Amino acid sequence: MSANLKTDDFGKRLKTMLKVDFRRMFTMPTVWIMLGISLALPILILVMTSFVGGMSAVDPQTGLETEMESFTNVWQAIGSAGGSAMSMDLTGMCNINLLYFLVAIFVCLFVGEDFRSGYVKNLFTVRAKKLDYVLSKTVVLFAASVGMFVLYFVGAMIGGGIAGLSFDLAEVGASAGSIVLCMVSKVFFALVFVSIALTLSTVGKQTLWLSILGSLAAGMLLFTMIPMMTPLNAGAFHVILCVVGGPLFAAGLGAVSTVILSKTNLI
Repeated sequence: MSANLKTDDFGKRLKTMLKVDFRRMFTMPTVWIMLGISLALPILILVMTSFVGGMSAVDPQTGLETEMESFTNVWQAIGSAGGSAMSMDLTGMCNINLLYFLVAIFVCLFVGEDFRSGYVKNLFTVRAKKLDYVLSKTVVLFAASVGMFVLYFVGAMIGGGIAGLSFDLAEVGASAGSIVLCMVSKVFFALVFVSIALTLSTVGKQTLWLSILGSLAAGMLLFTMIPMMTPLNAGAFHVILCVVGGPLFAAGLGAVSTVILSKTNLI
């Protein structure tokens, strides 16, 4: 009987915490700014690079002529096929993988506001448990990251159409099915960045710059792995790896975040 009561209490607490966090998130201007950036970013990248693509620039010191790179296929804005390490060219650097850093920054801003305003201290004093807080933040921020990736995809389609880029999947070694699996993999891989940024935000607390700097540094270490984990021609293996690995990674760092909140001051 007592075990059932504890389970019910946990479920009710988490449900209440989720409602509060979702309400707070969608009333913050920051989330709408991030979603707007996610939609506008691929449009700007694809349209602007199409204008300068093929143009030549001469280095005045060496006299070497360099031709400006550009996207030739809209799916290059989503990723590359083959599952190899990240290439250091325009299409390898300026694609949907940039969103992982945007997600990390948003996590730091959202959690940092809780500590800056004193909301966290009041919350734990009144009712919430540390574990409830971490679980709720992970779910809510993951939901926000899903929205960012979906809007980037939509923006890429719009930008590709404006720039007159090819939509031929065969050119990039992908298919309609692999594109879906690629996006699913990328979305669940975002849990890794969410959990890292959440943990570092519990360490930095009100020191927002420290949380953001640490999250971006950790993200740079993982950035080169993203093309291998979420290629454009993704298969079931990549999806399973991300769908299983992402939540497991989040659970592990979530436990670390809970311990940090329990062992440190909330200011």
